[in-house]
Amino acid sequence: MLDPISLSAVSAVTTVLGAVGSGMANEAGKWAWESTGGFVRRIAGREVPAPTTPGELDDVARLMADRFRRDPALAASWTAFAARMSGGVPGAGRPVAFGSGQPSLPASTRFFTDRKEALKALDREASRRADGTPRLALVHGAEGMGTSALAVHWGAQQAGRFPDGQLHTDLGASSGPEGLREPGSVLRELLRQLGVPAEEMPTSAGRLGEFFRNCVADRKLLIILDHALSAAQVRPLLTSAPAVFTIVVARNPFPGLDAVRVPVGPLADKDAVRLLTKLLDKPALAEARAVLPSVLARCGGSPYALRAAAPRLTVPMSGRPADGDPVRGAAEDSYRLLDPETARLYRLMAVRAWPAIDSAAAAHVTGSTTEEAAARLERLAEVLLLECDTTADGHARYHYRAAVRRHAEAVAVQEDGIAGCSAAMARTLARYVDLSTSAAHQALPESWRVPALTATHGVRSYASRGEALDSLIAEAGNLVQAVHCAEEAGDPRSAVRICRSLWPLQLKAGHHEMLLPALRIGARLADAHWPGTAEAGALHAQLAHSLTELRRWEEAETEALAAARAEEESGHRRGHASATEFLGLLRLRQWRWTEAHACFDEAGAVLDAMLPTDEGTADVPRAQALLERHRGRALRGEGRFEEAREHLDAALRYFRANGDTYNTARTLTDLAETWLDTSETRSARPLIEEAITTLGGQSAEYHVAYLRGMRERCAAEERRDTD
Repeated sequence: MLDPISLSAVSAVTTVLGAVGSGMANEAGKWAWESTGGFVRRIAGREVPAPTTPGELDDVARLMADRFRRDPALAASWTAFAARMSGGVPGAGRPVAFGSGQPSLPASTRFFTDRKEALKALDREASRRADGTPRLALVHGAEGMGTSALAVHWGAQQAGRFPDGQLHTDLGASSGPEGLREPGSVLRELLRQLGVPAEEMPTSAGRLGEFFRNCVADRKLLIILDHALSAAQVRPLLTSAPAVFTIVVARNPFPGLDAVRVPVGPLADKDAVRLLTKLLDKPALAEARAVLPSVLARCGGSPYALRAAAPRLTVPMSGRPADGDPVRGAAEDSYRLLDPETARLYRLMAVRAWPAIDSAAAAHVTGSTTEEAAARLERLAEVLLLECDTTADGHARYHYRAAVRRHAEAVAVQEDGIAGCSAAMARTLARYVDLSTSAAHQALPESWRVPALTATHGVRSYASRGEALDSLIAEAGNLVQAVHCAEEAGDPRSAVRICRSLWPLQLKAGHHEMLLPALRIGARLADAHWPGTAEAGALHAQLAHSLTELRRWEEAETEALAAARAEEESGHRRGHASATEFLGLLRLRQWRWTEAHACFDEAGAVLDAMLPTDEGTADVPRAQALLERHRGRALRGEGRFEEAREHLDAALRYFRANGDTYNTARTLTDLAETWLDTSETRSARPLIEEAITTLGGQSAEYHVAYLRGMRERCAAEERRDTD
């Protein structure tokens, strides 16, 4: 039977490990995780692998309970440690602070007609008495029937009901299988809309859902999940918070979701006429009386088709569209009125389901100027053949409705032929190869991982590293689509080049869930076409990095080992050392300190064997210094503090001498931690102060906050010693 203090300590084990494990999206969270692992090892008296599942967490708790039973002083020390760790770990339950501003919906349509019963159904579900089940409605209807417009319109009318904001996200079902979004990616977008910094979001998808639910638990929110495909896709995004109302929008009323069904069918003729009257005016409608029956028949009660038909109401229409799809019929009618160059742009950009089309991409595909392409894109938006999305920086980007893109693609095959479509796709792909390579080089110019520029690649200049990285972030969805495109087109070299250019995105901006499918394709193609080469090694290493950040450690280990094998077989020493270092960093996350140390020694030996002619030779001194830092971290985890400080001191000398303030601050933090592990606060304090000063002006808020917590810990321990 455990005494009360031991019971308290065991409870703290599960609480702190869960909280600290959720907070590894930033550097401070990683320090907290390593510190916790080292503390667990010292209490257990042996190396304890990091828990990754609830069952493994329980095993660690039972192990700790056994040690606490034997030595109550250990229980007291753990309780004190747990209090320090749980106090300021980002990602633990709720974010430190939400961003300013209130998330809002896209603009509602100006002219909205009928749908009274559907609106009443949403009213009833939103005002239903809370009973512990999610407030949830499934709005469903054929494409072009206004399902999304209905949800947004209702939200605009009910803004006062949701003072904490209204969230909207697209689940991607309208773009086909490749466009479907993983729950983790969707949850991160919703959290960003709430103002939660990426650094405070948990890294694992499982904890992300719990974190999201905690964030919205006491908020009054509307959440619209647009273009959903299935209950399985939606379920991880739901919350039973009493003041949150979720509207799911889908084509079909799929089973498996306990939601109020809100069907949206064709408008009755009288409501269709009412909508046309609002869009035009009564005199114009009177002039078109003769053709009105054919217009109504061809539009089939679709609000989209009616809106598209309104500007050309006096043009006779020949009955219903052949396939019975009013959206496709409306697209065909609008297409016939386009000038040849605008029609060509409409066709050729639809050969692939690009998430966001801008004037630069359109110009590249059609061989026009950017200004000409911008005017044609605007024209296509005017006739509803494209949807316009204005980005935060004011730039216009466009996308197709699914049925409209299918029409454009079919017309492209018919009018441009397979050869013309393939050529258009190849031109678009070439653009994204050039863009990604150029932006990656300028976002991370010192990295040997980014593929080299060649004479055949166009180079775009960016004003700064930040601008280059912003370009990669803005184009991330298109770059992932381009990798799929290259694979299908039988162009593995382009796929691999784009994937390697994603490295700055992975390293500096995350987006791991979004990039994972592309990286898997890249690694698979590299293995198929260039097995045992540096290309294959680089892709497996990148994949290992993202899987590690997502806490999918078993998969990450497989990829890191594959990277090391490929790099070693190819004789690419710098890549071999880096892949082995990746494996060591993974071992640190897993609290496998001895294996981590061995990996860093192995990587160091590979670097020592490098020749002056090897790629990446200029990077070796810095790489060796980083390995010294990593060795110090591994030795600290093993409890070998004096040896750890020797390696950390060596790394610190290099970083200071070379003006590397980022790694100087990180190493100072590591050193301070090793002194605090033995409660030597007077040695830790000056290191903490120097690290805080070094980070001044570097936008390192989380790191500085962690250092301030360490400083408070020093002060608290010193007060205890003097009491």
